[in-house]
Amino acid sequence: MALLAALALVLLALVVGCGGGGATAPEAVVREWSDALNAGDNERAADLFAEGAQVVQGNSVVLLRTHADAVDFNSALPCSGKIVDVTTHDDTATATFRLGDRETSRCDAPGEEAVAAFKVVRGRIVLWHQLPTPAPTPATSV
Repeated sequence: MALLAALALVLLALVVGCGGGGATAPEAVVREWSDALNAGDNERAADLFAEGAQVVQGNSVVLLRTHADAVDFNSALPCSGKIVDVTTHDDTATATFRLGDRETSRCDAPGEEAVAAFKVVRGRIVLWHQLPTPAPTPATSV
């Protein structure tokens, strides 16, 4: 009986530690979101957002109160984004994307780069913040 109880505790710890089977590390969540968005799977992309997640673009802040709000947000993004760089610090991953067309829409800036920070708590995005894209460093002639 004690062995069965110990096995149950180990199984419970594995399930809780793994977030129920999904990715929980910020970089893994960002990559999963990008894959879903690029595949046109707005439902799967929305599943990665926590209820009440904030979306910040410029001076605009939108709360994704429901799953439907998260689906609408992902559906409204005009571009796909191939990840070209990701850095993480604690629970936040900052990703640089090279933009391209989606199956459902033409991108308004194909080939350009965009940067977003993702705060991830327990495997869910609680903040999606579009950041300014750094200007390219000018080449210097010698």
